[in-house]
Amino acid sequence: MRCASVVLIGLTAVSAAFTGCRKEEVTSYRVPKEPAPATAKMPADHNHAGVAQGAAPAAPAAGGGSSMANTPVATATGGALTWKGPAGWQEKPAGGMRKGTFTITGEGGATAELAITAFPGDVGGEVANVNRWRGQINLPSQAPDEVTRSIERVEANGLKIGVVDIAGTGAGATRLLGAMVPHAGATWFFKLTGPDALVAKEKAAFMEFLKTVKPAGA
Repeated sequence: MRCASVVLIGLTAVSAAFTGCRKEEVTSYRVPKEPAPATAKMPADHNHAGVAQGAAPAAPAAGGGSSMANTPVATATGGALTWKGPAGWQEKPAGGMRKGTFTITGEGGATAELAITAFPGDVGGEVANVNRWRGQINLPSQAPDEVTRSIERVEANGLKIGVVDIAGTGAGATRLLGAMVPHAGATWFFKLTGPDALVAKEKAAFMEFLKTVKPAGA
């Protein structure tokens, strides 16, 4: 019985020794991933303020550009201009951004339209405005010196007027006669567009029309 007790004591000691050498269990925890910060969406009309649609929307840069949809555009509210349309030009009621509108009917039912608009400031300057017009009839922009050479200078009733004649290319080409008239802190635009032949035929009348433009009350 004494031997059995010794053996039992020895086994207990060995068991205790193994228990003391056992490593502590490592417990792992799963930490939830933080959600990514929300990205603010830029308003659709951001960076478009002050662009004059009546002067022709800004010509898109190479590679495309932002849409002009829903863009607020300020029209000139200062000193007004008056004019007298040539015989044969049909005047339409002004409205919206238009200060005036005329339509011209030619042979075979061809039609051209004169749009009159006005916006504060210089709307980017002559070079920018001419290149916008070029873009409207699918022509590439020109260098500043080329644009400057293309502008015909006219003076009438104390107004300094810059006139351009821009012809499109290809079948069914469009022609654009445009006049830029600075007045009372704003720029007025007289833009005649339509089929090449009809607009070319009306150029003399357009130039005479510009001579009737004058400050209201003058």
